[in-house]
Amino acid sequence: MRSALIEEVRERICAIPAGRVSSYGDIAHAVNTSARHVGRIMGSLDGGVPWWRVVRADGTPATCHGGRAPVLLEGEGTPMRGAKVDMSLARYRDAAWLSDRARGRSS
Repeated sequence: MRSALIEEVRERICAIPAGRVSSYGDIAHAVNTSARHVGRIMGSLDGGVPWWRVVRADGTPATCHGGRAPVLLEGEGTPMRGAKVDMSLARYRDAAWLSDRARGRSS
């Protein structure tokens, strides 16, 4: 894997504020790769990255790390709908993603 891509993924994840989430696809769109590739990259990142803030597109939290993601998300005040994140309230997309949407690029 390219180290520049790994660093881009790390930066995007670290930029997600507490109480908000992005999907694997949101991160993939921002760094021009696939959601699966983002997942593989995340598996190589150190413990200083807030991995629990990256969820599936339907709001399902990660199941790795002993299933701790839901507890960490709730502890940050992330809006939940049952066992899933309420993506309509919690989804975080940065200004670069929004400007891409305005230019007609979509994810």
